[in-house]
Amino acid sequence: QVQLMESGGGSVQAGGSLRLSCAASGHTYRVYMAWFRQSPGAERERVATISAVDGRTYYADSVKGRFTISQDNAKNQLYLQMNSLKPEDTALYYCAAMVRLGGTWYKVSDYDFWGQGTQVTVSS
Repeated sequence: QVQLMESGGGSVQAGGSLRLSCAASGHTYRVYMAWFRQSPGAERERVATISAVDGRTYYADSVKGRFTISQDNAKNQLYLQMNSLKPEDTALYYCAAMVRLGGTWYKVSDYDFWGQGTQVTVSS
């Protein structure tokens, strides 16, 4: 089991910045960690992924150049630095962990554990 708890969400004006954090506990071996987001009526969308093994990162085109995913393995923390925020970034943001071997980093269904989410609201 992996327990995940997000923090750092809030309301910000367009162009502003937020830093999300995800505290992980439990199962220590993970393959990928990721941030997803979901707006009302929309499907859950992958935002950014980081390999827990070699640190490689992958970003959705919509956030490339604005968001940065990072991890601190010593502290069991995952971060998402969000700059130049836009109203369309408004969503509930989730932290997710994949512990299964052979999973695919971009498939929502391959992530095994999820946090409760933290709301990000960007006003124009």
